[in-house]
Amino acid sequence: MHSTPSAGRPDLIVLALLAFAANSIFCRLGLQDGAIDAASFTAIRLTSGAVMLLLLLTLRQRRQRALLQLAWRPAAAFCLFAYAILFSIAYLQLAAGTGALILFGAVQLTMIGWSLANGNRPSGPEWLGIAMAAGGLLYLLLPGATAPPLLPAAAMASAGVAWGAYTLLGRGSQDALAGTAANFVLALPLGLLALLPMIADAHLEADGVAYAIASGALASGCGYAIWYRVLPTLTATAAATLQLAVPVLAALGGVALLSEPLHLQLMLSGALVLGGIALVIRAGARRARRERNA
Repeated sequence: MHSTPSAGRPDLIVLALLAFAANSIFCRLGLQDGAIDAASFTAIRLTSGAVMLLLLLTLRQRRQRALLQLAWRPAAAFCLFAYAILFSIAYLQLAAGTGALILFGAVQLTMIGWSLANGNRPSGPEWLGIAMAAGGLLYLLLPGATAPPLLPAAAMASAGVAWGAYTLLGRGSQDALAGTAANFVLALPLGLLALLPMIADAHLEADGVAYAIASGALASGCGYAIWYRVLPTLTATAAATLQLAVPVLAALGGVALLSEPLHLQLMLSGALVLGGIALVIRAGARRARRERNA
């Protein structure tokens, strides 16, 4: 990948973040009125995502390389499948903004937890940020009129853990786009197997199928391709910080497109989660600079 064409291209960064948020919107649009069931949405999303990513790789003349990687990342492919199916199940009942906040909060906490387990000792500000983010998620889940249902929230948190693990497993990939395409192809049979026990209850309407295809081909396939295009021009801190905008974008999209309420509990918990994660990232970046300069 070449970084020069993406340098100074905030339009591509915005498109990638909008694509991430659009996954929440497309999933909620397809599932909220029963236009498609969760298993079918997942299978169609993985299929259309795999087709789109392989098409992009074909245009790059690297399709063979992607296919050769299929046998080497079964754990990553399973995490991708687990994320996709739990994501769909959770959005049967969660609002777009609430789901995105739980998802990205769980992703970041998973990655922070992995760092802690590998011996990285946080500084005082980092511990404060971790406590803020965890407290924000707990506050969102407190019983009340605006609290999300527990089981869908747990499913979305599990989806976040799966996506965090998928991200960690993919850090060593030599070609992120090719590796993602390979993982989509390998995860596809799992998605189809998950559909089999529910085939009698499968429900497909044209708009539900369209939302699933849009989620897979556009928000996932093209969105990931754009994101991997701009990643070489960003520092790790900048890339992580930018993704904190996704729950906010998803919440605004849910209000504008799905008539979902933007209640006080979501806004306060969102501020705690996003502020805490931003504090961890910023404090970690400062510590890394000090260690490099020591």
